[in-house]
Amino acid sequence: MQGSVVRVTLSLIGPGIIGVFGLAFLAAWSYDRRPYLSLLAAACALFALGASSQILYVPRDTGLNAMVSGALYSCAVIAAVEGVLIRSGRAFGVWIDVAIFAAFSLALYYFFYVDRSLLARIYVQNFGYGLLLCVAALRLSQLRSSRLVDRILFWTLLLFGLHFFPRTVFTVGVSAPSGGPLGFADSVFWQTLQLSLAVLGAALAMAILAASVSDLMEDLRRERDLDHLTGLLNRRGFEAALAPPLRRAPDGASLILCDVDHFKSINDGFGHDVGDVVLQEIGAILRRTARKGDLIGRLGGEEFAVFLPDASRSDAAECAERLRKAIASSRIPALGDRAVTASFGVATIREAGDWTALYKLADSRLYQAKAAGRDRTVDRGA
Repeated sequence: MQGSVVRVTLSLIGPGIIGVFGLAFLAAWSYDRRPYLSLLAAACALFALGASSQILYVPRDTGLNAMVSGALYSCAVIAAVEGVLIRSGRAFGVWIDVAIFAAFSLALYYFFYVDRSLLARIYVQNFGYGLLLCVAALRLSQLRSSRLVDRILFWTLLLFGLHFFPRTVFTVGVSAPSGGPLGFADSVFWQTLQLSLAVLGAALAMAILAASVSDLMEDLRRERDLDHLTGLLNRRGFEAALAPPLRRAPDGASLILCDVDHFKSINDGFGHDVGDVVLQEIGAILRRTARKGDLIGRLGGEEFAVFLPDASRSDAAECAERLRKAIASSRIPALGDRAVTASFGVATIREAGDWTALYKLADSRLYQAKAAGRDRTVDRGA
């Protein structure tokens, strides 16, 4: 009796560990309501319930226990897979999930009530779950070249899925464990299963949790670096984003500074809400008209910037003229017949030498454009 209690207690350690991760996902979801976090919390809870159902042998009827624990395991794997895929925007979808669950349930029912075979049920579940996890990993295969945390998640998910195949073959082979529920609980297959799920399942849960924390930090960084009015980079985000391309092409980079003409009179005459609409429209025009790969930011007030990683002065001046004409030809309904124009200053890193000098030179030329009558581009002079 005492040995049985110890065995049951030790067997519950694995489900307990996964249950703790479920609470961690639930806590993360309560802070940041991402749907995939709630699915992962549910997956951990379902797995813990399925394992507890088998370990404690509840319900006591063997067939019902096999169906209930199997349904809980299947739901846990499907929820975990769907949670990981939703995070990356590659989910299977509800109907495919339902079809997968139905396939597992029908197979378990058939191999218990129609053609009873414990060996078949073991292979259906283990090979089926392994295949599902591997397919999910393959759908995330492009993550191997992205952030480190995503690469770790990909390889952990793939290894977790692959381990189901050799573990099942080597611990079961061609004959199912005998001796009823107690014999099954003492079998090499069951003991190895509990150990591998506790270790590898915990590793997968840690990888997913780390990826979730990384997502949250990335969102906070993005929120910190974006201008909420226009959706462009703010000054901090703009300067951080241009640092890498500036290092890669130190002699071929250019900067365009743009300042909306007579913006104060727009705010004073039409109100700050209309001024905000003007800034949003200017930001949208810059985004649509600039070259692919250029960095665009709102540095503050009515001042915008476009960083061209690989452009000569003539290329940058041509781009600035294209932007200027696009703004001048735009019409904003809230302003009635009043046109909006902007002035531009252009400078190259070859002239300036570093970012600070580049910005100062472009700013100086911007004010030359203002002084010369506005609605123009200046790319030469002090």
